[in-house]
Amino acid sequence: MDFESQNNTHIFELIVDDIVGKGYSIHENALPINLVTELSEAARLLAGTHFKAAGVGRDAGLVVNHQIRSDNICWIADDCNYGIAWFKWVEALKLHLNRRLFLGLGEVESHFAHYRQGDFYQKHKDAFHGQANRVLSMVTYLNPDWREVDGGELLIYSDDSDHILTKVTPSWGTIVLFLSEEFPHEVLPAKCDRYSIATWFRQTNIS
Repeated sequence: MDFESQNNTHIFELIVDDIVGKGYSIHENALPINLVTELSEAARLLAGTHFKAAGVGRDAGLVVNHQIRSDNICWIADDCNYGIAWFKWVEALKLHLNRRLFLGLGEVESHFAHYRQGDFYQKHKDAFHGQANRVLSMVTYLNPDWREVDGGELLIYSDDSDHILTKVTPSWGTIVLFLSEEFPHEVLPAKCDRYSIATWFRQTNIS
C-alpha cells in the first residue's frame, strides 16, 4: 500500500514539542487508518502461528520469565506489504525527529505484542543510562472498540518513583512515545485479547 500521500508533518511536530517539553507524547488516531487496519489484520492472522513467549533481557541474557511479563511477540520485518508500509511510516518519523531534535537515531526495531486475558508486563525501563542504545520507545495500539473494562492500560511513571504520570488506554490508532532511559512503565493485566506494536529507535554508534 502507498502511504506517501499522507501528510504526517503536523503529528510529527506535536511529537517533537512533547518530547522537548516533557519527554513523552501520546496521540489518538495518529496513524493513517488503512495502515492501522492492515497492521491489525496482520497481527491477528499471525497470532496463532508466529508469536512466541516474550523474554526479558537481551542477547545472551534473554530469558522467559512469566512472573515479569506474560505476553507473546512476533518481530516485524520489511519483507511483506504490511512491514514495508509500517517501516516507511516509522522511517519518516525517525527522519523528522533527527532533523528537529538531533537525536542521532539509526536502527529501528519493531514487534507485534499479543496480551491474552490476564497477561501483563511489570514495571520496567526499556534502557538504562550508559548500558543500552535504545533512545526512544514507541507503542502503537491495534484494538478497535476497546473499553475501560477491558484493562490492559499502559502506566508511565516518573523516573525512579511510584508516581504515575499518565495512564493510556490501548485504543485503536493511539501511539505513545517516550525517552527509553527516562520512564519506567507497566502494562496492566488485559481482560481480553490486546494487540500492539512495540518499537525502539536506536543509536547504532553506541555499544
